[in-house]
Amino acid sequence: MKPARFDYQRPGDVAGVLGLLNENSKPIAGGQSLGPMLNLRVVQPGAVVDVRRIPELVAFSEDKDSVTLGAGITHAQIEDRKVPDPSRGFMPFVASRIAYRAVRNRGTIGGSLAHADPAADWPTALALLGGVAIIQGKDGRREAPLDKFVTGLFSTVLAEGELLVALKIPKLSAQARWGYFKFCRKAGEFAQAIGGALRDPVSGRVRAVLGAVRGAPHVIADAAHIDAAAEAAKLCSDPYDRRLHAVALQRALDQLGEAR
Repeated sequence: MKPARFDYQRPGDVAGVLGLLNENSKPIAGGQSLGPMLNLRVVQPGAVVDVRRIPELVAFSEDKDSVTLGAGITHAQIEDRKVPDPSRGFMPFVASRIAYRAVRNRGTIGGSLAHADPAADWPTALALLGGVAIIQGKDGRREAPLDKFVTGLFSTVLAEGELLVALKIPKLSAQARWGYFKFCRKAGEFAQAIGGALRDPVSGRVRAVLGAVRGAPHVIADAAHIDAAAEAAKLCSDPYDRRLHAVALQRALDQLGEAR
């Protein structure tokens, strides 16, 4: 299959992108999700707006409490620590296990999050870390919590004509510990189940998350005392799926005691 006919636009800044976004256009960065969808004609936009080279979307900054990453930063840049890491190794670990290196060289953190495939890593990992998504539309900028950004299956808080421009992620302390485990049929495939856990004694945060569920990631804001099987049962009616998710979450929780 080949894509249906579409116009190609490549504006030079975010304002130019916003001027082109509408119900008949799609932004494209790495193209690792939209590209196959175009080829299969799952989507048939009238125009594709290339945002890959916009400076603001590939910029990053750091302050005392957080790191801000442009939505166009690639998985490989995070894996290779070419950008500041607020997570004490968690984000590079997650990035290194996304698909294959060729995909990581092109795919972007913002594109993955905005696509909101429940089996993808970033929607789950970013919901665990917290922070905010920085969104720009024609009426200005707004922020949305990262643990509320994905609202369902391939669904987010982004409104028509809005663009995810950056992610502001709080820094973990030196005492923080994390765990992350996912089941895949083979290396590089989308996950069947994802479990994540985080403990930061300085901030008092003890959080956990279940991903690759049939909707938004399931965030457990207070995970000091949780039953992994009970949490999985809230989301999965099928016994096999329930068991996979329970084990993924328990293995992530078990990793909290390991040196990181």
